[in-house]
Amino acid sequence: MTCVTSLLLCAISAADSSQETVPRGTDYDEFAIRKLRGAIGNNAALGEHRLWYNGVFSLHAADGDASPFVPQYAGLNLEHFFDTRPRPEQNEVFFEPRASAMSFSRINETTAELHQPATPVYGVESWTRFELKDPYYVDMTFRCIPHKPGLVGGMLGVFWASYINAPLDKSMYFLAVGSTLDKPQWVQYCTQEHGRDSTVRQESDSLEIPFAGGPGTLFNSISPLRYSAPFFYGRFRDSVLIYIFRLGPIVRFSHSPSGGGPSPSGDTQNPAWDFQLIVPDYKPGAEYQLDMRLVYKPWVDRQDVLNEVRKYLGK
Repeated sequence: MTCVTSLLLCAISAADSSQETVPRGTDYDEFAIRKLRGAIGNNAALGEHRLWYNGVFSLHAADGDASPFVPQYAGLNLEHFFDTRPRPEQNEVFFEPRASAMSFSRINETTAELHQPATPVYGVESWTRFELKDPYYVDMTFRCIPHKPGLVGGMLGVFWASYINAPLDKSMYFLAVGSTLDKPQWVQYCTQEHGRDSTVRQESDSLEIPFAGGPGTLFNSISPLRYSAPFFYGRFRDSVLIYIFRLGPIVRFSHSPSGGGPSPSGDTQNPAWDFQLIVPDYKPGAEYQLDMRLVYKPWVDRQDVLNEVRKYLGK
């Protein structure tokens, strides 16, 4: 075990032993727009929300309704940095963005930013800005600077997870290869078990990454499926969650049927609807960015989903 890893383990062990809820405004805050309200924060605990989960703690379209995200965890949670090496034995390294210190800032009434200094092992500094926009949007801008040379394979991977709160349908839906917004052909994507065919590439993504493997990882198990347009959606009760990505970076989708742990009823597992940013041939000191929009609104139909995609992408 390296000295850096040992220090990280000690720091996280101390933090984990307290589990204290922090004051609002210090590590999290609540935000609201016309048809949406939610809590956004860093890796601190908040009531039943656990340590090590950052991003959108909860999201509500109306008073009294359930959040689509598992209350103990989060949505748009910055989860992993990775390269081609095997899965690290220590969870504090495998989940380094969750385990490392991260500050919270309330920018204004609708905007929050999380900043994480360069992490001990992968050396990635990042800024994640969340902005709620009327009527039911959460726009996320992620910027990062990898400061360390020598990541294995010369690439940097960044992975986000959204733990979904007991949906009746665990599936993610996206457009098939050769399909367009004008002529859609839909794919239903629901993996059979955690880590099996768990990552979907875009139809023009020709990057082959020589992962060394390791149990429990989603990003190194590649599905034969491909997507065309840069979005996917999933259903939660009478609503829909739509994840839309700006064109440019290499973005991959991932799915787990059980990554969100047991459902409240205990008779099934919560799924995880995830995505990744891949930076091949990264340069230490350079900045990389991912822009995306999360739409959370009442379900209408698939044409409405496509209309939201067009609106964000300007198509």
